[in-house]
Amino acid sequence: MGLISFIKGAGEKIFGKSEETLEKEKAELISSHIKKFGFDTSTIQVLIDEEEVTLKGSVDTFENKNKIIVTAGNVDGISSVNDQIVLTNPPSIEPPEPEKQFYTVKKGDYLSKIAKEVYGKANKYDIIFEANKPMLKDANLIYPGQVLVIPPLN
Repeated sequence: MGLISFIKGAGEKIFGKSEETLEKEKAELISSHIKKFGFDTSTIQVLIDEEEVTLKGSVDTFENKNKIIVTAGNVDGISSVNDQIVLTNPPSIEPPEPEKQFYTVKKGDYLSKIAKEVYGKANKYDIIFEANKPMLKDANLIYPGQVLVIPPLN
């Protein structure tokens, strides 16, 4: 749990052009955005305070928790996600530290380059790609500022 930072101007544009969109409407849009990727949002409460999203509730796995966090954070206009999600099935091993769970894409990055940096082997890019489905539909379509889930190697 904690605060995860994102780049405000990077991400999917789901709020429309109006800066006047109410926070409740933004929360509903983010909840719908998360749901469109197949995640169960029935136990997740989404709250917005200016550029920060707070996610409260519970999910079944650590992997789904991280995917929900990056889905909510990779939205244009959001600069941070306050993670208050608890796991209904906590893992038997301690999850990695937050700074090792996520990677912010830089200009010139591609998945095999990121895999080489975080795992030491470029051919492990498919692990990162799989961990970020369904948000990533193509391993070649990532953009600067996007935050990706980096799963531990087993």
